[in-house]
Amino acid sequence: MLRELVEKNRSYRRFYQEVPLDKGILKELVGLARLSGSAGNLQPLKYILSCEEEENRLIFQHLRWAGYLKDWAGPVEGEKPSGYIVILGDTTISKNYWWDHGLACQSILLGACEKGLGGCMFGAFDRNGLIRDLDIPEQYEILAVIALGKPKETVVLENLTDGQDIKYWRDDAGVHHVPKRALEDIILER
Repeated sequence: MLRELVEKNRSYRRFYQEVPLDKGILKELVGLARLSGSAGNLQPLKYILSCEEEENRLIFQHLRWAGYLKDWAGPVEGEKPSGYIVILGDTTISKNYWWDHGLACQSILLGACEKGLGGCMFGAFDRNGLIRDLDIPEQYEILAVIALGKPKETVVLENLTDGQDIKYWRDDAGVHHVPKRALEDIILER
């Protein structure tokens, strides 16, 4: 069961925008992140939840979508996310977030997947623009943004073959392909 959930948990970049998310669902997902591990149990992460059209639009404009797809600027109207979770580090608690936000993101995305939703985690975005447009106080550092919604695309995992590029790509039917290294290629035998 966990393996199926991990395999379904892909980086979805196109959504059924008309399928709404509500704050209750976003809070449930952050509730999973809250239960995740935290370095030194400091729990320095804070979250901004967005499921309103105007705030979603503000966040969307600052995201950098699919760096490997050079001819694609991101989802078009009707395929944009229905919600976002912005993950912040509270510098008054700690300035060393280590892996906290990675664990939080994985918990949020697995929880979304379990609910039939999908998401995409962003580390590439205009931080200054988001700080300005969301009026984020100075004590917070933006660590990641997760876009969420009902996936409108198919993502297929493929075994990486010798000489194949690791870059994801889309075929003529719009199916998103993600090459993955074989298990024997990532384990160092000793």
